[in-house]
Amino acid sequence: MPSTQVKRETARVRCTSSLRSFTSNCASLRDSSGKRPAHVAPSKAKPAHKAASAKKATPARHGTKTAKILDLLERPDGVTLKELIKGAGWQAHSVRGFLSGAISKKMGIRVESSKRPDGDRSYRISSK
Repeated sequence: MPSTQVKRETARVRCTSSLRSFTSNCASLRDSSGKRPAHVAPSKAKPAHKAASAKKATPARHGTKTAKILDLLERPDGVTLKELIKGAGWQAHSVRGFLSGAISKKMGIRVESSKRPDGDRSYRISSK
């Protein structure tokens, strides 16, 4: 045989023996039913549902933007969006998001919204 033929035959033998050892290793990975296991992570136990805890309104630290907004909202006539924007230094959508998320949902404080005769919307802490 020429030398290239010998090299090819040697490569073929090495590949087939390597393939046989690989497939025998794969066969050992099969479960008792003969099926190969899925390549996914095992499922984790789901946590039990916790009882809903009562929300406690934690007071805001003095001097924070939250404290400033809460002080403005405690006015009897309420506060307009423009005044809240000026007091916090935020944009309108950020103030509305803060009222909805941090004040209403996280702190559990109920905020009333009403439209004034001049067309501006006013916000205040609900007395309910």
